[in-house]
Amino acid sequence: MNFKRHLANTIHGILPTDDAPVELIESYLEVPKDSSMGDFALPCFRFAKTFKKPPQAIAQTIADGWNDESSEAAAVSGYLNIKLNPVFIARNVIADVLGARGKFASSDEGAGKTICIDYSSVNIAKRFHIGHLSTTMIGHSLKRIFDHLGYTTVGINHLGDWGTQFGKMISAYKRWGSREDVELRGIQAIVDLYVRFHDEAKDNPALEDEGREWFLRIERGDTEALEIFEWLKELTMNDVAKIYDQLGVSFDHYTGESFYKDKMQPVVDELREKNLLEQSEGAWVVDLTPDKMPPCLILKRDGATLYPTRDLAAAEYRADTFNFHKSLYVVAYQQDLHFRQVFRVLEKMGKPWARDLVHVSYGMVSYGGAALSTRDGHTVYLEDVLAEARAKARRIIDEKSPDLQDKDAAAKSVGIGAVVYSVLSAGRIKDIDFRWDSALNFDGETGPYVQYAHARCCSLLSKAEEAGLTVEECGKNWNADALANPEATEVLLLISRFPELVRDAARKYEPSMVTRHVTDIAGAYNKFYFEHRVLQGDIESQAARVLLTEAARIAIATGLMLIGVDAPTRM
Repeated sequence: MNFKRHLANTIHGILPTDDAPVELIESYLEVPKDSSMGDFALPCFRFAKTFKKPPQAIAQTIADGWNDESSEAAAVSGYLNIKLNPVFIARNVIADVLGARGKFASSDEGAGKTICIDYSSVNIAKRFHIGHLSTTMIGHSLKRIFDHLGYTTVGINHLGDWGTQFGKMISAYKRWGSREDVELRGIQAIVDLYVRFHDEAKDNPALEDEGREWFLRIERGDTEALEIFEWLKELTMNDVAKIYDQLGVSFDHYTGESFYKDKMQPVVDELREKNLLEQSEGAWVVDLTPDKMPPCLILKRDGATLYPTRDLAAAEYRADTFNFHKSLYVVAYQQDLHFRQVFRVLEKMGKPWARDLVHVSYGMVSYGGAALSTRDGHTVYLEDVLAEARAKARRIIDEKSPDLQDKDAAAKSVGIGAVVYSVLSAGRIKDIDFRWDSALNFDGETGPYVQYAHARCCSLLSKAEEAGLTVEECGKNWNADALANPEATEVLLLISRFPELVRDAARKYEPSMVTRHVTDIAGAYNKFYFEHRVLQGDIESQAARVLLTEAARIAIATGLMLIGVDAPTRM
């Protein structure tokens, strides 16, 4: 049951006019920070202008007319505080969760609508470092959230596979590299060569010209240049595939910048036809000064394209191919101006779908307070982070659960879960200064903490089943009064709010809302577990606590799934 909608209907039946529709009342209902004030509260000052009365009088009018047997209401300082009957909560929440049959908190609101999500966007010939983790996991989580709400999602890995840096890599490879070394050490050999190129170029600027010449050969279709270029792409994709496999991440399309090399000229032609292109110091730009932005550079003096040119072509292609409802770009906030320029150019071109483009920005990742830089060799590779996380988890499992079967699989779930959780636990716009100790923290409110709550639920349910208390049997005859206590009510109310929370996370493009809420559910269940013996007392009361445990397990498993973290059954 949607408790907010239930209460909004009750309030709507009491208010003196129809100037406050049910949907509006429902949107105003909030959860008090202090639970002693009630389970829900209605701030009546929002209706003062409508009813031409002080909020205190409006709250009192509703309280005086309250006729809902499942709850009680009181007027307090202009607020209507509402307390639901704990038994009413228990019966409805457990029925909703168990009745969802594996689709708890899902919906069909996105039926017939497509969401394109551009995320991860690895760079060819560079190793996957921790700076890529935020875009990868935010995008992956958003994809799961929108899938859960019935949307058709298209995950796009917009590969960074175009630009003069590839000419520099080829130059470095031709000067100092060997195929044997690259085959042996993989993409790290190319990274080392790239760093050396920039070191050498400081004293030998001619190397920069040589790098540009090699990229020009790629653009012209030179056989040797293309052969090395495609080889570098293959090496990179083999390297990142191992990371994606560990993270459980996949994509529907790998359409990088090079994919659009033959799709940019039509965009440039259209800009010219619509008189949007003008010359500026030899380059071609779209003037955005009326929009209080710098000009958007479309072509360099030599006619070369740039990032905006390719993103304009990519947006056009996605609109034509997928007819999207929204097209999301999960890219760091440093690119905010770039996307505002690109989106505005598309609006000036008369593209009606330009309003459906969204830059989902996130904070920058630094290491030791310094920006990450492959060319300077200042970075932390994600492969190393995940390996250390698995190793730490394995050490803990060996110590605390020596009899656990398949310890390696458990260590992978827990270790990688800790790293993913560390990225998705805070608001996405927050900057992250990577620290090994925080990323691999297993104590407190962390990924392993939530995973352990799930495993605890599974263990209890297994013990209950051995005693003949299966979920199915418990559902036939249980005493809801056994859940009429503050600890059980807190768990159940948090679970009841989860579906709305998932929808809010989708609307705000904020996976951390799911992370925080599932952590709250895990914490509330742990408190319930320590205060109440599940398998003790009369059978009907045990059955009620078993059903609460199953509801908590489902909610925690759903939340972990939505953020891309495993839900182990044993730890």
